[in-house]
Amino acid sequence: MAGRGQNPDFVEALARGLDVLTCFDDTRRELSLAEVAAATDLARPTARRLLVTLQELGYVRLLANGSFALTPQVLRLGTAYASSLGLWEMARPHLEALVARTHESSSISQLDGPDIVYVARVSVPKIIALRVDIGTRFPAVPTSQGKVLLAQLDDAELDEVLAAPSRSGIVTRPAERAALADELALVRARGWALADEELAPGIRSAAVPLRDGQGVVRAAMNVTTHAAETSVETLVESHLPLLIAAAGRVSSDWAVWQARPTAEVVGS
Repeated sequence: MAGRGQNPDFVEALARGLDVLTCFDDTRRELSLAEVAAATDLARPTARRLLVTLQELGYVRLLANGSFALTPQVLRLGTAYASSLGLWEMARPHLEALVARTHESSSISQLDGPDIVYVARVSVPKIIALRVDIGTRFPAVPTSQGKVLLAQLDDAELDEVLAAPSRSGIVTRPAERAALADELALVRARGWALADEELAPGIRSAAVPLRDGQGVVRAAMNVTTHAAETSVETLVESHLPLLIAAAGRVSSDWAVWQARPTAEVVGS
């Protein structure tokens, strides 16, 4: 793991600490010291020091069986980002209203390299092929939200993104550049994207852009359905207009939030 950073100010110890946090997931909720060391490719003494540090900071806890587990304190790392945008506060009532009308899950994500990362979500209890939570990462190309966000990039930016490795842990077929360019041009022209069982069997979704106060696309919002229950026609003809309207309200509220006056407190 040494030497990962390109910048001379890169802090390897911090990177290793983040490696420890991110080696836990829904399939590895409790890990022994040896398992953490193996998952992060760290020496056991190094892994132990990092775990002890994270334990003292409140991000992990030591269980009675000697294993370690994350604590709810970790949620602050993700919610701080969403809160700093003001996005979750603005989006939540509109997501909830949309879900109440469609009876389908709705999410908001942003582009991070070749992946999308979920920053807001209101779900309905359905059996679906992939579990999604805030912070979940998927490859952008086979998702409707990813297509919306990739469509905003110029050719050089798109090439750079496509050349980068996904950190989602999901292996997909490499995108055929010409076909993808044609699809993204269509997404830009019509203002929405469709993904029909491209990420995983049974998952069908439509997505539209969310814009900030300057009209720049900063995120994407979707409706996700189960292909066995909802046809493409129903998704496009019934759910998509509701999604477009909800996204417009989120964008409008977000612009108002960004334009809010800020008070400067001057000390006496």
